[in-house]
Amino acid sequence: MTLARDLMTPDPTCVKEHQTLVDAARMMRDLDVGALPICGDDDRLKGMLTDRDIVVKCVADGGDPGSVTAGSLAEGKPLTIGADDDVREALEVMQEYQVRRLPVIDGHDLVGIIAQADIARELSATETAETVAEISED
Repeated sequence: MTLARDLMTPDPTCVKEHQTLVDAARMMRDLDVGALPICGDDDRLKGMLTDRDIVVKCVADGGDPGSVTAGSLAEGKPLTIGADDDVREALEVMQEYQVRRLPVIDGHDLVGIIAQADIARELSATETAETVAEISED
């Protein structure tokens, strides 16, 4: 059995909930990533922020990314997977909720991120194709 911790990218960089979207965008650029976990002052996961969120939920609506905070775009309880959960469970969550990245937690601590590409490296070509198709459905 392959565990989430076996495939995850460890030690993700968080954008703090009080940082602006400009700060988040610069972090994404510098890290060459399209998404960041949003963490509170207690370092607990509050949500995920994507580059698309910044554009669609702020810029396109005429918002000021220099004053809008990352935390203001966190919606509801974030989807997560446990570090010791089977990677197949991560796959099921990603397919059901059509997400490409899934935070990995150990207890209450954020310890990594599993991306669609991480799982694709573990699966057969057929499973990978099915997964991508299900995650990408509209």
